[in-house]
Amino acid sequence: MVGLSASASALRLVGSWPSRAGIGAPHLWVAFALGLGASPLAAQTYTFDPTHTFVHFEVLHFDAATLRGRLGPLQGRAELNPTARSGRIEVQIPLEPVSTGLPVLDALLRGPQGFDVQTHPNAYFVAPTVDYDKQGRLTAVHGEFTLRGISRPLSLRAERFRCYTNPLFRREVCGGDFVGEFRRSEFGVDHSLAFVSDRVVLRIQVEGIRAAE
Repeated sequence: MVGLSASASALRLVGSWPSRAGIGAPHLWVAFALGLGASPLAAQTYTFDPTHTFVHFEVLHFDAATLRGRLGPLQGRAELNPTARSGRIEVQIPLEPVSTGLPVLDALLRGPQGFDVQTHPNAYFVAPTVDYDKQGRLTAVHGEFTLRGISRPLSLRAERFRCYTNPLFRREVCGGDFVGEFRRSEFGVDHSLAFVSDRVVLRIQVEGIRAAE
């Protein structure tokens, strides 16, 4: 449970997200399509709660043990219309705060052989296609992931997803856990491929606060 100050900060974020008709890498900003009960005429908008929205990544080391790291908090919002079976998700991922628990590895990831944060401080994910089950629950999102200025297709599968009324925000909050994967060499991150896996697994925790009507 977040504190009142964090909750207030998240609520301010709901009203401060800039509106924009189109997004293209490298100027994507985030939105995860979250929500239930949307009108057939209009999508509902949810802005990410930064206290509950992070990316965790995993790579195998010598095919023996898993190296893990975290990025976030993320910025973004989601527009979702389960009735029309449509939605859009846009996410901005700041790369400077990367944390693996190993300062040497964090410095490498920030540098030109890793994320190259001086040139590309953010990664982006934009998904104009979303999937729902028969009950209108979000099951997957399909879009484009941009890292180091390079864009590739990426799909994220929902391991769980639900909506509830948050007692602090007094608004509907929707969220879940999503998983996907990509090959880091496709984005120019090829350091240590001899002993650190090319395959990167992403695990995203996200909660979005429904915008006031």
